Amino acid sequence: MKTMELVFLLIFFPVTLSVKHSLKFFATISSGVKNFPDYVVVGLVDEVPAGYCDSISKKVEAKQDWAKKLLEDDPQHLEWYTQQCLLDQHKYKAHIDILKQQLNQTEGVHIFQNIFGCEWDDETGEFNGFVQYGYDGEDFIVFDLKTLTWIAPKPQAVITKHKWDKDRVHNEWWNYFLTQHCPEFVKRYLDLGKSSLLRTEFPSVSLLQKTPSSPVSCHATGFYPHRAMMFWRNDGEEFHEDVEHGEILPNHDGSFQMGVDLNLSSVTPEDWRRYECVFHLSGAKNDIVTKLDKKVIRTNWVSPSEFPAGPVIGGVVGLLLLLAVCITGVFIWRRRDNGFRPANSSDSSSSDPSSVRDAALN
Repeated sequence: MKTMELVFLLIFFPVTLSVKHSLKFFATISSGVKNFPDYVVVGLVDEVPAGYCDSISKKVEAKQDWAKKLLEDDPQHLEWYTQQCLLDQHKYKAHIDILKQQLNQTEGVHIFQNIFGCEWDDETGEFNGFVQYGYDGEDFIVFDLKTLTWIAPKPQAVITKHKWDKDRVHNEWWNYFLTQHCPEFVKRYLDLGKSSLLRTEFPSVSLLQKTPSSPVSCHATGFYPHRAMMFWRNDGEEFHEDVEHGEILPNHDGSFQMGVDLNLSSVTPEDWRRYECVFHLSGAKNDIVTKLDKKVIRTNWVSPSEFPAGPVIGGVVGLLLLLAVCITGVFIWRRRDNGFRPANSSDSSSSDPSSVRDAALN
């Protein structure tokens, strides 16, 4: 391995055997959203959904086999989560009502979110807890575990900060949960679900391209755990110019996917052989290296000269007839779930992360 590559890996993976495990809860309260639960909370262990509850069912639903067994064998554990689900939905609804009054908001769709949990470094034994609230897609207020006070990143949150700072009982509860309960839960869940949560799975890696002038996407899917990275190399050296990294997204089967795009507009065909895509899974000894080769690139693009005219004309006529019949539009609301980001009602992208690979080809 070359020196620069070794330095890069040491920066991002200082100790390959050190792994951070996590327990996170994502809670969402909505106002003005039709045909959707007012309250939804999802619990994730190492980014894998383990439990779910909403204001309609009012029941805790396990999403993994090990979690189902836990709730069956430990009724008190189930009762604790059920009570938290019922109590939190009323508490968060009160929060969003107060915020709407403070900001003079009487109509429209509004979203209040809470992300909380803890991370555990299995080598150092260090735990870090966190609590963060967002409103309408932006950071709103954050809990400082060291001082047991709240930080207001926006002026609109200052009133809430002063009010919550005075509630010492509630702040002490957060301190107890983040430093005592959460660490215990993480270790217990990892032990119960170790056959799936502590497994290692390598991905299938493909090169995708929409058109001959589009960037080439190196796409990996089916890997576990989510601690991974991808990058492009030129003559054995990693580079960042004309490279765009995608997010790590979950698949429906609990594995993950990610991609990294390379813009080849300034690269001559003769120089393609100098490029390669590298996938690195944390803790793995070997990387998956994929050479940039036009022969293995997957695409749905068809040259205009090869495209049959008959089906196109027939398709256009069919669409015109369909438009003549249709007199109403259908609007589909899709939820974004990549953190605190403003929603866009005109967004028509798929909400299913597992469709990213197919979208790259369409």
